[in-house]
Amino acid sequence: MKRQILILYTGGTIGMKSSAQGYAPDDGFEALLDTRLRLQQSPDSIHQLPDYHVLKFSQLIDSSNLMPEDWIQIGQTLNDNWNNYDGFIVLHGTDTMAYTASALSFILQGMNKPVIITGSQIPLSELRNDALDNLVTSLILAGNYDIPEVCIYFNGRLLRGNRSKKIKSAELDAFDSPNYPWLGQVGIHIDIQHELLLEPGQPDFHLPHCNPNRVVIAPIYPGISARVIDALLDSDEVRALILQSYGVGNPPDQNTAFIASLERAGNNGVVVLNTTQCLQGSVNQGAYATGATLNLIGVTPAADLTLEAAFTKLHFLIGMGDDAATIRKNITRPLCGECSPTD
Repeated sequence: MKRQILILYTGGTIGMKSSAQGYAPDDGFEALLDTRLRLQQSPDSIHQLPDYHVLKFSQLIDSSNLMPEDWIQIGQTLNDNWNNYDGFIVLHGTDTMAYTASALSFILQGMNKPVIITGSQIPLSELRNDALDNLVTSLILAGNYDIPEVCIYFNGRLLRGNRSKKIKSAELDAFDSPNYPWLGQVGIHIDIQHELLLEPGQPDFHLPHCNPNRVVIAPIYPGISARVIDALLDSDEVRALILQSYGVGNPPDQNTAFIASLERAGNNGVVVLNTTQCLQGSVNQGAYATGATLNLIGVTPAADLTLEAAFTKLHFLIGMGDDAATIRKNITRPLCGECSPTD
């Protein structure tokens, strides 16, 4: 019996068409999608498409305008349909796809079915596009393989969602997983690294309350002023600050006003999490004396969390009601494969 797959269309380039103002949502996308997929069906093919149903958001999301509450809407929709389908495809814009993939991994903990997020750099409506292959392969993966994770599939790569990043703005191989191996590679053959997959669990889904003002981000740059930190934290709503520091986690430790602002934030109950600006690698605050300064003032190193995973995990933990001490303890404790164990 064929698996039943829900395709959740949330928006993105995949469903757009060319207009005088650039790419814009295509009202005929669902019909076009169905036509293109039916043309792919062949009784002689090694792989067969599963049965599928398309559910379109009434208000499509331009991924550049994504808000934390959109993760909750997507998570709620998946939760509402979880028992009715064998797997799920989420069509999404590429700009914030890694954020949504990370957020859903925390919301859907204990999942036992595939949730594959995909999209395209070129719309399905264009004659030459990457949309059809991304969609067809995602359907084949969800319909024929046991992958109990939130994944991104893009251009032959199956990636753990909360390890993924968009690394190229205008290439078809737009996504990669800098600190974790690919879960699968699709070429002539489909090669799934089953030993890397999470074990299926018992669904224990939680929909946190997401306030977009809870988490702020501060990239460090030469000459950064303490006023930058103070301005970001000039609200009682802020519960966490993500630093993007140099290398293995090094700040400008001779900037005493800057360091004092970070220490003051921590003393006021703000979780200060230190990530790296580097694409690959982990934070090690004790490797250099500059980074060790952050240990002295209570800044938490982010291990090898991506910025997207750190941001969404903080939103999740805060939205579930955790206090600062609990968040500092759990932020680098893997919940669903988002980081390497630190102890």
